[in-house]
Amino acid sequence: MAKKIEAETGLEVVVVRATLVYGPGVKANFLHMMRIIQKRIPLPLASIKNRRSLIYVGNLADALTICTTHPAAAGQTYLVSDGEDVSTPELLKRTATALGVSARLFPFPLRLMQLIGKLTGKIGSVNRLTGSLTVDSAKIRRELGWKPPFTMEEGLRETARWFKSK
Repeated sequence: MAKKIEAETGLEVVVVRATLVYGPGVKANFLHMMRIIQKRIPLPLASIKNRRSLIYVGNLADALTICTTHPAAAGQTYLVSDGEDVSTPELLKRTATALGVSARLFPFPLRLMQLIGKLTGKIGSVNRLTGSLTVDSAKIRRELGWKPPFTMEEGLRETARWFKSK
């Protein structure tokens, strides 16, 4: 669709595909996760060995800015992330640290979690929580010289600051 618009209008189009976006104002699953962590509810996720790519909203805004100004971006598609893939347990621990609490994680067999998910009709949620989803943002870094201006810790701290203020 974007290529068609580019061909028909002469506009330069850049496609930016972001991973899970977090930051102040976050909603949905990430906000739910923060509420659970803040309440110190124990989670059966210590045994999960997945990898997830995320992007802080400030890093996404910076990537979008460079894509609108860099002449080499026209006609390209870029995958963007913070550049640091983490497991679900690691994300929970880092988010807990940003919130000033400790994550309460305990091991639980993945197969049993998946079985419970199937029986309760929540297998999609279980798979999203325990599965891996990573992207390689090397292309935007190489072609446009983009580097995320914020670390994941900085992004999580800002997200936690917003969360605590609301």
